[in-house]
Amino acid sequence: MTLAAFLAVCLLHLMAAISPGPAVLMSARTGVTEGLRTGVFLATGIGIGGVIWAMAALFGLNLVFQAAPALLWALKIAGGLYLIHMAWGMWRGADQPLDMTDSRRPPRSPLSAFRLGLVTQLANPKPAILFASIFVGTVPQGTPTWVYAALLTVVFLNETIWNTLVARIFSFERSKATYISLKTLIDRSFGGLLALLGVKIALT
Repeated sequence: MTLAAFLAVCLLHLMAAISPGPAVLMSARTGVTEGLRTGVFLATGIGIGGVIWAMAALFGLNLVFQAAPALLWALKIAGGLYLIHMAWGMWRGADQPLDMTDSRRPPRSPLSAFRLGLVTQLANPKPAILFASIFVGTVPQGTPTWVYAALLTVVFLNETIWNTLVARIFSFERSKATYISLKTLIDRSFGGLLALLGVKIALT
């Protein structure tokens, strides 16, 4: 694998990580409601989820999908339904006031945030298809193990750093103040977008 091909894979994945999707949406909401610390653990879960999909693509899951299209269809349906379930929870609780100064409100645990990020990423099987399409023309057979490790490291860093940055931007006090004043509108907008993404994943 040439250096140019390696850099091309890194750039293509970075663009995919930056594009709006369930992971970015969840990072934004977590940053504004629970702050940067929780957002970092969420982003780490998202990063690990990205590595899992990248490993699946590198080691032949796309071939399985081609041989058994029903498996991909089932994964899309399951993932889409999970995202719709999360969206419904956002929509249903949108009109409940949120006091950001209430210290009695327990923060989400690091493990819970990590798990949410991981499941959110794994609920969307499209990265496996994206990775397969990127890797098929750039990662030749016989590629050394260290190159695979480097690619997976880049995937983890792209996903984790970008989603941490999103959480950071939305964790600023001005962002929180805006969220508190427009909570119902924002939560229903987030919920609606997440539901649309869930439907799109399930049907495409």
